[in-house]
Amino acid sequence: MKNHRQKMLIYLLVLTSAVSKINAQNNNDSIAVQESIKDSIISPVAQKTSLNYKSLIIPAAFITYGVAGLTIKDLRQLNLSTRTEINEHQPTRIKFDDYTQYLPGLMVYGLNFAGVKGKHNLRDRTIIYASSQLIAAAFTLPLKYMVKEERPDRSNTMSFPSGHAATAFSNAQFMFREYKDTNFWLSLSGYPFAIFTGVYRMLNDKHWLGDVVAGTGFGILSTELAYWLFPRIDNLLRGKNKSKNTLSSTMVMPFYQNKTVGIGLVKNF
Repeated sequence: MKNHRQKMLIYLLVLTSAVSKINAQNNNDSIAVQESIKDSIISPVAQKTSLNYKSLIIPAAFITYGVAGLTIKDLRQLNLSTRTEINEHQPTRIKFDDYTQYLPGLMVYGLNFAGVKGKHNLRDRTIIYASSQLIAAAFTLPLKYMVKEERPDRSNTMSFPSGHAATAFSNAQFMFREYKDTNFWLSLSGYPFAIFTGVYRMLNDKHWLGDVVAGTGFGILSTELAYWLFPRIDNLLRGKNKSKNTLSSTMVMPFYQNKTVGIGLVKNF
């Protein structure tokens, strides 16, 4: 167990270092978003390409707490006491958390369909949303196999971090980013569903408190990274060095093989 946790800590340190280096590099460089043919679905939007370090403070704090809860005695005791308190009230276990994790993202599409426009058009926000979900999975799935934390109900050893919480808060952060500049209060409406999801992962005896807190951090971080990566992905998909009259086809597909999550890219020139 100690070896798995040591590997996990090394993984997080490398990840943090990489994000810091990328942020430093992009504070000195700016990348122009390429203009392309406009239609009813595609209308390019200028994007900031630097990763705002301030947006990483909250997710970093949540992730740090979750990691600390694996090894620090007082925090592990808090996990146990929280579960004991929950079980004393014998809550009804429901499966709504399997669905509420996706509600904020679906709300964005529903609101846009109803005429309440967000920051991006259909194509662009779909790229951002899909990227955030892939990044969240790339964070949580490897850590589950590396940490091997036993679930409260002892069903398996894939408790840390909470994938449901990561998905829920990546969706809520997606809604926040789409509407924060045009309707701030509406942008916050996805978070209650995310909180509900995280709480019910504990009420359903599937996760410890630290698992949910860490999942929250990874979810928010995933969406922030997706927005930062979008201009680069957009340039790649449009064909950065192609003229407007040159056709090229690109296919991006997620894959999961041998416990590894990634993105596959096929481009015809």
